[in-house]
Amino acid sequence: MGSTYGKIFTITTFGESHGAGIGAVIDGCPAGLVIDETFIQSEMARRKPGQSKITTQRQEADQVSILSGVFDGKSTGAPIALFIPNEDARSKDYSHLENTFRPSHADFTYEAKYGVRDHRGGGRSSARETAARVAAGAVAKLFLMAQGIDIKAYVSQVGDIQAPPHGQLDLSTTEDNIVRCPDSATATKMITLIDQVRLDRDTIGGAITCVIKGSPPGLGEPVFDKLHAEMGKAMLSINAVKGFEYGSGFSGIRMRGSEHNDAIINKDGVIRTVTNHSGGVQGGISNGEEIYFRVAFKPVATIMQDQASVDKEGNPVTVTGKGRHDPCVVPRAVPIVEAMAALVMADFVLRARTSRIQ
Repeated sequence: MGSTYGKIFTITTFGESHGAGIGAVIDGCPAGLVIDETFIQSEMARRKPGQSKITTQRQEADQVSILSGVFDGKSTGAPIALFIPNEDARSKDYSHLENTFRPSHADFTYEAKYGVRDHRGGGRSSARETAARVAAGAVAKLFLMAQGIDIKAYVSQVGDIQAPPHGQLDLSTTEDNIVRCPDSATATKMITLIDQVRLDRDTIGGAITCVIKGSPPGLGEPVFDKLHAEMGKAMLSINAVKGFEYGSGFSGIRMRGSEHNDAIINKDGVIRTVTNHSGGVQGGISNGEEIYFRVAFKPVATIMQDQASVDKEGNPVTVTGKGRHDPCVVPRAVPIVEAMAALVMADFVLRARTSRIQ
């Protein structure tokens, strides 16, 4: 199972939705990094369930225990083990799924691959696993902040409701509302839509935009480990993600090269680009401009409605969702996107130090 990510700054996550807990082991974190446990916990609070009326009502404190790799508040260079206990699992809500498969979920594919699956909350396929990524990503963020690199994501779309482009927004206000959209008028519309979808016993998709500032030029390892390729892999590894685009993305196909090319200038000895259709990455390597990308999330697969499916023997059955689920995943996915972006960037910052002698 592919539970490890990274080449130098690596993480391995473990655990299932209804097991004793979940966690991550970070290897390759440089020694001497101040590990701010309050910051780590604040990141967990942004992802944890039960935080508002438009999220799942599962109640988890998501309190992180650091089991190793930290002494006197600093990283030692040894593996950092992080553990988060599961405290509010209701396995009985999933007893009807022991021999049946939910449509568009990982139930069938896990059964087909492994021949055995934990049907309680989806086991390893559950988005509960992403709590471990947020914990590890918080450590990566602490490392990046020491390098002057800042990562901020926000909800840019729910259904057909879209926020203005990120250049027109004050991203410091993202946490000012429960949907995590830094435009208050758009946020109100999004919240109303998600709440109505919840009352309809249905789900809806959305998109998250992420902006990385302070990245130095030169990050990325062509040809197969290009920066945007690894960022896409990291984002597509998140539950429910169905699309990734960076820079102008698919809108760039409507442009001519004369419009799409980013003019380069030298201002006060600093090479900059006038526009940023490239999203801060050219040739698979960061160019020093802000990096930005967009991640599309599908509607949550588990809905509280009758759906046609089959059992393990292939017989037709009707499946009705039970348990506690998000009507829209994007409000809680914002810190997950940031965490995965931080893990990618931390790894590439360290890898860049091996690229040349001076």
